[in-house]
Amino acid sequence: MRDDEPPGSTSAMFGGASSMPSKVGNMMHSDPHMSSTSSVDDGDDADYNKRNSSFSAYDPSRLSCEGSPMMMSPWNQSSPFAKSPWSNFDEHDVKSGAAPPSGLIGSLVREEGHIYSLAAVNGLLYTGSDSKNIRVWKDLKEFSAFKSNSGLVKAIIICGGKIFTGHQDGKVRVWKVQSKDPSLHKRCGTLPTMMDIFKCSIKPKNYIEVKRNKTTLWIKHCDAISSLSMSQAQGLLYSASWDRTFKVWRVENSKCLESVKAHEDAVNSIVAGPDNLVFTGSADGSVKVWKREPHGKVTKHVLIQTLLDQESAITSLAVNASSTVLYCGSSDGNVNFWECDKQLAHGGVLKGHKLAVLCLEAAGPLLFSGSADKNICVWRREGSSAHNCLSVLTGHTGPVKCLTVEKDQESTDSDPKWVVYSGSLDKSVKVWSVSEHAPDMAMYSGWDSIPSAKY
Repeated sequence: MRDDEPPGSTSAMFGGASSMPSKVGNMMHSDPHMSSTSSVDDGDDADYNKRNSSFSAYDPSRLSCEGSPMMMSPWNQSSPFAKSPWSNFDEHDVKSGAAPPSGLIGSLVREEGHIYSLAAVNGLLYTGSDSKNIRVWKDLKEFSAFKSNSGLVKAIIICGGKIFTGHQDGKVRVWKVQSKDPSLHKRCGTLPTMMDIFKCSIKPKNYIEVKRNKTTLWIKHCDAISSLSMSQAQGLLYSASWDRTFKVWRVENSKCLESVKAHEDAVNSIVAGPDNLVFTGSADGSVKVWKREPHGKVTKHVLIQTLLDQESAITSLAVNASSTVLYCGSSDGNVNFWECDKQLAHGGVLKGHKLAVLCLEAAGPLLFSGSADKNICVWRREGSSAHNCLSVLTGHTGPVKCLTVEKDQESTDSDPKWVVYSGSLDKSVKVWSVSEHAPDMAMYSGWDSIPSAKY
């Protein structure tokens, strides 16, 4: 089943049993909304505990094998300060110390479909769902909206005053905010452009075979766009697709420069890295490293390394702000990471989820991982390869499909904070305030230990 089928098919996901990212034929995608050939029961802890990695660089004795960060987290305990999981703390509560340093700020709900993509800039939040609307939120209220002709919006990124959206129909649409009225958004382009499609279609050599007895132009994606990434230094936009390719676009003139047959299955995530590197993760279980290099009169992306090749599908990738660490989430619930400044040496495995990791977002020393288990783990890099799980944010009633992060405007050098937005298949977006510091457990009655990760 595909994303655009009726949501009633997700009953297994929202009921007592949850499934791993689903496989359609031989193609496994990162969307748990799709039916699966196999499922994992929520209570199957025995199977989860068997998941070990020979890559792990950590001492397993540092944690009790019985405690998981999900159960140990202060956000998963009853608190005398919160009347309900949806309660918001006011400014007086925070200043007086009656509220936790991290927690739920609010929830945005509009009954028009599952949330598949998020992007935030300057206090504005853009949300994409399986409706035709891209909505813009400000201060927890709807600010504006604009409509696409495609329906499902699978990816959103913002760069240079433009909004780029990737869609189920395989197209990238480009939008611009109107200077006279910032609540108005006008579509200023579509990739590929109609003119480029026309010019390309004239020559037979520009057609490639994508399925048996089916051809298409090489500049067009023939399946849903799953991920977008921008290389600002190069002025390049990367689009990854379920058609097993990624394409390279020059933002300045909207030209498709290259199409790369990257994997043997759907490409679920793409991220531009340092030194002209590009990372791709696929449903075929591999993470690949590509480098943009000159070849004669043209510049191409060449495969230089395969970092991971496993049975479980790769669902998400993220690079931290300093471009020193690459993170990879997969359908087995693990997060692998590599040190970019150490020739991509494997750093270890973070184990904090019982079901598939569906999204990752890095901010400062923190990494946020959203999962089909409905939780968000907050990890902090402690230097070298060590990571601690500071907390687990709970409250969604469906899988957490997308994340985006912004620096909190009230953040200080002594108390750096981030505003985290999480989109879910429960049709809601939740807004969290997260401190880079570990929760002060002395503030909470009965909370005597800080949650940590299972390695």
